[in-house]
Amino acid sequence: MKKKNNLSLAEQEFEKYLEKIEDPKNEREINRSLPVNATPLQVTKYKLCKKILSYQIENNLNDEDLTKKLDLSRAEIEDILFCEIEKFTLDRLLTYTSRLFSLPEIEIIVKEKNDTANARAF
Repeated sequence: MKKKNNLSLAEQEFEKYLEKIEDPKNEREINRSLPVNATPLQVTKYKLCKKILSYQIENNLNDEDLTKKLDLSRAEIEDILFCEIEKFTLDRLLTYTSRLFSLPEIEIIVKEKNDTANARAF
C-alpha cells in the first residue's frame, strides 16, 4: 500500500482496512463498495458506515467493543463495517451514528449538482 504523506493516521488505517476487506482471500462473502451511479441515499448510507468504521479505528475499538457501544449484534456490526448498505435504512444508520457522536457533530450538507460536465456546446 502506498502511504500518502497528506493522509492522517486514521485515514492511513482506514486505507489499510479497505485493502484487507477488499482482498479476495478474505473469508467474507463480498465486500461492498458504492455502485458506479450511486443514488444520494446510497452515498449517505455508505458515508455513515465509513464514519462508524473511522470511529472504531480512531478509538482503537475492536468489533466486540463497538457491538456493546452501539448495542447491536456482531452480525449487524460486521454488516456496517463491510458497508452492506442495502441491509440498513438511513434512519437506522443515523440512530447508530448518533450513539457515537453528539447531535451537533452530525451534519448533512446538500450540494447542488455540477451539470457543467453534462453541458453541450451549441
